[in-house]
Amino acid sequence: MPENFNDSPLAPRGEEERPPDPAAQPISATPLLRWMQRLLQMGLGESLLRAATHLLSGLALLTIIWLLQVYIHQPGAQAQGSGQPQPTASAQTAPLSTSALPEAWFSEGILRQANLHTNIPTRPRKEIITYTVQPGDTVSGIADKFGLQPQTIFAANFGLLQDNPHNLFPGQELKILPVDGVYWEWLGGIPFGQWAAYFQVKAEDIINYPLNKIDPTAVGDFANANIPPGTWLIIPGGVYQYHQPGSVPLGVTRTNPASARVLGPGYCDPITGGAIGTGTFVWPTAKHIRSGYDYSTKTNHLGVDLAGNLGEGAYAADSGVIVYAGWNTYGYGNMVMIDHGNGFQTLYAHLSEIYVGCGQSVNQGQAIGAIGSTGRSSGAHLHFEVLTATTRVNPWDVLPPP
Repeated sequence: MPENFNDSPLAPRGEEERPPDPAAQPISATPLLRWMQRLLQMGLGESLLRAATHLLSGLALLTIIWLLQVYIHQPGAQAQGSGQPQPTASAQTAPLSTSALPEAWFSEGILRQANLHTNIPTRPRKEIITYTVQPGDTVSGIADKFGLQPQTIFAANFGLLQDNPHNLFPGQELKILPVDGVYWEWLGGIPFGQWAAYFQVKAEDIINYPLNKIDPTAVGDFANANIPPGTWLIIPGGVYQYHQPGSVPLGVTRTNPASARVLGPGYCDPITGGAIGTGTFVWPTAKHIRSGYDYSTKTNHLGVDLAGNLGEGAYAADSGVIVYAGWNTYGYGNMVMIDHGNGFQTLYAHLSEIYVGCGQSVNQGQAIGAIGSTGRSSGAHLHFEVLTATTRVNPWDVLPPP
């Protein structure tokens, strides 16, 4: 019999002697546990445990939110797991409403929903419209707004803009064509085919354009179309060339036909077309000094006598049409009057020669005659007047400084 019971092969295995286990060391042997023991001794163990619990809970909540967002953004997410067959591409489904979902779910990321709005292409316009100029507008900007070229804006609104972008002001009402081209008045006087060729189109292009409402069977020969003068026509695709002030070869209709405000043998018939002035005046003589009588309502000398030698040029102070060209029996001698289409007329008297005729369009600064001493005059000079519909204006108020 063995001397020691533990040495017996029949001794219980649990009672056998084993080597020391490091894991079975006392708690105080681990540095982390020793640190935790100190926290417990300081009374901070419960606070540490609560903070750790809150941290883990927050991480778990963020994970759930992230998973929900991933699920929502997946196509067909609603159909999955519902036990219902997924709709085909042709089926109509209602867009996902976000009003029933917690706001916190969308604090990050972008929820993309179906857009039920369909953009319908703008149909071509079939009429001329009116646009009121706004502060800050430019001719180019207005043209871009309506998909047109700037020339089209100028060509449809010559009476207002006169090919000058600086003549654009807020409150003006511009005609806006439905297509690029020209909007011009047919005044007659030349073959219609020649008129169309000026804009580099054919007569049939104008006659057959629906918005012009012309019956092709009623106009006869297109080259000499029977179209009433005064008809405004859209010239689709017409080429518009900018004009220098006053050089409008095909005419512009005035609201009221132009007639000279002084009568005499040189009086012209009323003019319905022609150039329009710029609204500013230049000197009608080469010398910018007075020679003779000044403007005076007391002496009834309602113009100024400007210096000039016999035969020197007299020039149009602004663009317009000639409404008087010839002799005047009231003391003016050879006289020319220009209607500027903007309420002003100018008068040039005592000329030795006249270079222009009734109805002719003239440019600002163009020679219209030669300085002389005809009529009641005591020497070569130019008598110059500026008139409105009701009165005469002191020329010094409109002429630029000498």
